Amino acid sequence: MGKLYVVPTPIGNLKDITLRALEVLRSVNYIACEDTRRTLILLNHYGIKGKKLISYYEPKEEHRIPKILKILEKEDVALVTDAGMPAVSDPGYRLIRRCIEEGIDVEVLPGPSAVLTALVGSGLPPDRFLFLGFLPKKGTKGFLEEVKRCEDTTVILFENPNRVLKILELILEIFGDVEACVARELTKVHEEYIRGSVSEIIEEIKRREKIKGEIVILFRVP
Repeated sequence: MGKLYVVPTPIGNLKDITLRALEVLRSVNYIACEDTRRTLILLNHYGIKGKKLISYYEPKEEHRIPKILKILEKEDVALVTDAGMPAVSDPGYRLIRRCIEEGIDVEVLPGPSAVLTALVGSGLPPDRFLFLGFLPKKGTKGFLEEVKRCEDTTVILFENPNRVLKILELILEIFGDVEACVARELTKVHEEYIRGSVSEIIEEIKRREKIKGEIVILFRVP
């Protein structure tokens, strides 16, 4: 029986990949990918050729799992997403869970994570943190109000650039003018940390025509 390797990939800079991750990607014949085109960029960058790529993205997860499990009966499979650790606000959880239920070995490699990179770079206390992933599009305010019970905690969430101001204004309304940080384009050429109180960050973003890139919002619940 094969093994499922969970392989983190760079969140921006292609150099941010471990030697072990490259070793696994070279050794397996099959790679389950969130987006085969994005994975090909990484594989080509490191001269990794001849791999069979299986498209494995959220709406199609359940349909792809039987095929991957069939391959795992005989061969190893690597699971990757477009960036970072699979299953963390990305596809992978369902496949990993099914492998565990079927008695298939799962080996998780350490590697890049936007959550931890943003947390450490934010300057906010990292001793206790809560990761919320992407907030629900409906009932966002009520969802955040539940977080008020988590005192002395740094909250981390992912957000679309178009909703950043709306979410920051909700944080200001619910939690007050707390310490916060907006991290964007982590590890890329235009990486930036906007630090300060929530109101200061709101004013800074309003001064700009547009804020672009992958966004992580962090704030401290007092």
